Amino acid sequence: MKSIRHLLNPLDLSVEEIDTLLDLASDIEHNLPKYAHVCDGKKLATCFYEPSTRTRLSFESAMLNLGGSVLGFSSADSSSAAKGESVADTIRVISCYADICAMRHPKEGAPRVAAEFSSIPVINAGDGGHQHPTQTLTDLLTIRSLKGRLDNLTIGFCGDLKFGRTVHSLIHAMVRYPNVRFVLISPPELRIPEYLRDDVLLANHIEFKEVGNLDEALPELDILYMTRVQRERFFNEEDYIRLKDCYILDRKKMKMAKPDMFILHPLPRVNEISVEVDNDPRAAYFKQAQYGVYVRMALIMTLLEVEKPC
Repeated sequence: MKSIRHLLNPLDLSVEEIDTLLDLASDIEHNLPKYAHVCDGKKLATCFYEPSTRTRLSFESAMLNLGGSVLGFSSADSSSAAKGESVADTIRVISCYADICAMRHPKEGAPRVAAEFSSIPVINAGDGGHQHPTQTLTDLLTIRSLKGRLDNLTIGFCGDLKFGRTVHSLIHAMVRYPNVRFVLISPPELRIPEYLRDDVLLANHIEFKEVGNLDEALPELDILYMTRVQRERFFNEEDYIRLKDCYILDRKKMKMAKPDMFILHPLPRVNEISVEVDNDPRAAYFKQAQYGVYVRMALIMTLLEVEKPC
């Protein structure tokens, strides 16, 4: 019986496999029409137990671009989860209907449980504050396309570094590339979790510093990765209100940055990046969203073992 490959964590792929996948995504970007029928007859199930715009629609766009079709649900309320059905039972049923599944779930580890009971590839499309591997692949493709490399970079992460699963996933992935340095910009309450500091950064002897001031950090950065303070991860409204506007990137602050520094953001933004920054050529967050389609096309092809067209 053929083994099934899942993507639950960025580390499920080796550096070599990531490079191959990013090469495929780049080829898709520049030769989109030749991929229009490589997944004819294939079905993607999007099982989203919590709201999403970019991730869900980019998965659907990716499969449609490949000639496949899409089925699924966009919230737990519109699925049998509302009746108490387990993730294990849901994926067993979905496996009867689709060839591959993208799952987002508020509980950490839910996609891994699904993978244990699935007879089709499962892609983790975000689980709680844990991992978001396809956003990580999107970020890697964006950085490589803009800077021409994934090594020898100083990357600043700003905002919610405690609950931001995109930040956690990208740090996990980037520590495998040489001479990458991190500047972690956040208030004390939203610093990266201890396990990430101890088990990933310190354990791998990665150079990093934790600071509270964005202005001081900006001049040294090659990439600035902004994040929103996530209301849905807070237990009380008072803490959210106190912290939500602690960092706002505007035109004045951009004058402190390098001419070739690029701004990334997994979106949605609230007000942490002023709209006046959108016209700055260094603002790459909407381009980043576009790269998400190409990388998910490449991932679907890879997990379904679809051959690259000539």
